[in-house]
Amino acid sequence: MPKLLSEQQVNQYNTDGYVAPIPVMGADEALSYRRRFEAYEEAQGGWYELSKGQKLYLLQTWAAELVSHPKILDAVEDVLGPDILAWGCSLFVKDAHDPGFVSWHQDATYWGLSKPDVLTAWVALSPATVASGCMKVIPGSHKWDQIAHRDTLDKNNLLTRGQELAVEVNEDEAAYMPLNPGEVSLHHVLIAHGSTPNTTDDRRIGFAIRYIRPDVSQVNADKDCAWLVRGTDNHGNFIHETPPDSDMDEAALAEYARIMKLRQGILYKGVQGKPAHTELDTAS
Repeated sequence: MPKLLSEQQVNQYNTDGYVAPIPVMGADEALSYRRRFEAYEEAQGGWYELSKGQKLYLLQTWAAELVSHPKILDAVEDVLGPDILAWGCSLFVKDAHDPGFVSWHQDATYWGLSKPDVLTAWVALSPATVASGCMKVIPGSHKWDQIAHRDTLDKNNLLTRGQELAVEVNEDEAAYMPLNPGEVSLHHVLIAHGSTPNTTDDRRIGFAIRYIRPDVSQVNADKDCAWLVRGTDNHGNFIHETPPDSDMDEAALAEYARIMKLRQGILYKGVQGKPAHTELDTAS
């Protein structure tokens, strides 16, 4: 029996490549995470450089708590099974009336992971509505083959390379995934997805967590790294990470530097031109 999802939701994920909404925490708890993020943002004079990096959970305890949140992991376990690695995370923040958008793409394109046993849990820390630019997907597109992408390096594209599918997508087939604060969506690594700009008066704050099974491996480097958040790892394909005891302490900064040195080069392999964002950005 599933731990959190219904059998119908598990079937939807397998059939359509996504499922939403999934309540994992109350609005007050979600607000507390938003406040901790915004306090971090204020203390650092802006969140972008580090918070867009793939490993914020190695620096900030609130991010580590979200990545290892029991209810989120219960939902992930219902799809991936009991052994779970956190491979990375991303903040997708659209300020009020922000032109930022996410083009149609597949996450698997640049991640270099050997198998599609990979999903993203997208956690809403503020209302994610159609008007504020919630995620949209093409149901069933996770069953497509890997589609070629082109790099645009568009400054308003929230993706690292401004990557987009090199084929036309029928917008009429899109399904939108609005979320209230404290709800998550799950989507498959191959599903075609994107989002539009935020036209509202509030920020749209999403925290995307990338989970994999331990039998997945990295094909673009000798070794990659991940955090074992549930179960066991009997494969040894990833160097294990250590979450922080406190925010931005010396040990956390050293761990982050160690891991990011290992991660260099994987996500930008073969990129032409200068990415719109920093080399620590995620690829989706």
